[in-house]
Amino acid sequence: MTIAAVLSSKGPEVSTISKDATLGDAAAELSRQKIGALVVVGGNGDVEGVLSERDIVSCLAAHGDEQLGKRRVEDAMTAPAIIVEPGSPVLSALALMTKRRIRHLPVVQGGRLAGIVSIGDLVKYRIDRIEREAEAMRTYIQTA
Repeated sequence: MTIAAVLSSKGPEVSTISKDATLGDAAAELSRQKIGALVVVGGNGDVEGVLSERDIVSCLAAHGDEQLGKRRVEDAMTAPAIIVEPGSPVLSALALMTKRRIRHLPVVQGGRLAGIVSIGDLVKYRIDRIEREAEAMRTYIQTA
């Protein structure tokens, strides 16, 4: 089971934002798309970081609410981004997310952004696979 398999069922769509955008713009985009994180990309398309809801809350706690919406994404994002490649095993990605206490991993292939996976995506994929294997085992036992 690799990250590529998760992306093949989930799709490669990734919501991105510039590090020069405001946190207000980022919050609006997170809300509009009903997602928990944006990948921060540079002008050349390189992954520079990740901005999550948690990052915005941490920035609010550190700096107060004055002008929070006008602060730049760069002020709150987690950088450098912790990334995985499409060939990475799902279990390794889950372990990395648990160890680093993160919920989103940009997927990078050949230096280019290829997708993003959340801990929810990986858990869902793992549960679906386990259920398929259990059903195959039940079928095998019933027909043996």
